[in-house]
Amino acid sequence: MLNYLPSLSALRAFEAAARHLSFTKAASELGVTQSAISRQMRTMEEQLGLRLFERTGAGLVLTEAGGVYAQKIRSKLQDIETATLELLAYRGQGGELTIACLPTLGARWLVPRLNKFTTAHPEVLIHLITKIEPFEFGDKDIDAAFHFGEGSWAGALTDVLMPEYVVPLGHPDLLAEKEAIGLQALLLKYPLLQASSRPNFWIHWLRETEYEHPSPHSGPRFEHFHMVIRAAASKMGVALLPRFLVEDEILAGNLVPLTERLVRSNGNYYFAYPQAKRANPNLQTFRTWVMREAQITKKEQNKAAMS
Repeated sequence: MLNYLPSLSALRAFEAAARHLSFTKAASELGVTQSAISRQMRTMEEQLGLRLFERTGAGLVLTEAGGVYAQKIRSKLQDIETATLELLAYRGQGGELTIACLPTLGARWLVPRLNKFTTAHPEVLIHLITKIEPFEFGDKDIDAAFHFGEGSWAGALTDVLMPEYVVPLGHPDLLAEKEAIGLQALLLKYPLLQASSRPNFWIHWLRETEYEHPSPHSGPRFEHFHMVIRAAASKMGVALLPRFLVEDEILAGNLVPLTERLVRSNGNYYFAYPQAKRANPNLQTFRTWVMREAQITKKEQNKAAMS
């Protein structure tokens, strides 16, 4: 079977030629001559016993087989490039980290702080993607993830970052009404805004407080917390949200807490990463920085909860 496998240089030449549909442009990208690319493609076609390109009057065209092969080869070459960059990272020469984060946590907590990390460690390139649903690290090209809930994650190491304290909030107009009729009546009058990722959010809060509601699952449902925040600011209903994620709205006067009491959620934020990557120095550098930033937020939350 090895006799049928093209060389890595031939595969790179094929991928570039397929992407540009031009031997000349592929040669320019790879720093070789056009004739060298042409010879490599002819050798590949003879080796595989298949036509990969058709030479037409309008230019170079991929055959159906060539198009399928190009797509598969491209992803594999990208995997090789990523693996090589990760390998270089173990020598302390910098590299890339792909971090999965909850959307609102990423936008409102991580990204505003990330410049501090990139300024201190310009050699580490951070790629941030959003993930809500649980996933297996082995199936994804992800170096680490931020997670809310319990600390168990198959095949991964986890660090507790910080707890979460929540509070009901609403449009500023609701504050005067709440003062007049009380929070209990206000919760019955207005819809309870729901976060799809936290189906039992309101139930937990009600259990921890003296308030009641006949249908805590009812109300408009939104996929992300930032949608819930916008809905509450638009006077669609009452939102239950992590206090540290809505400080900007509170300071701007777009949202107001409807009670001073903060209730701790039934979960924590965690930083998780595959056991196989624990020796990656860049990952450990990022982990140390994240833990330090989380400690600052944790102290702020604890102080607010006790006040």
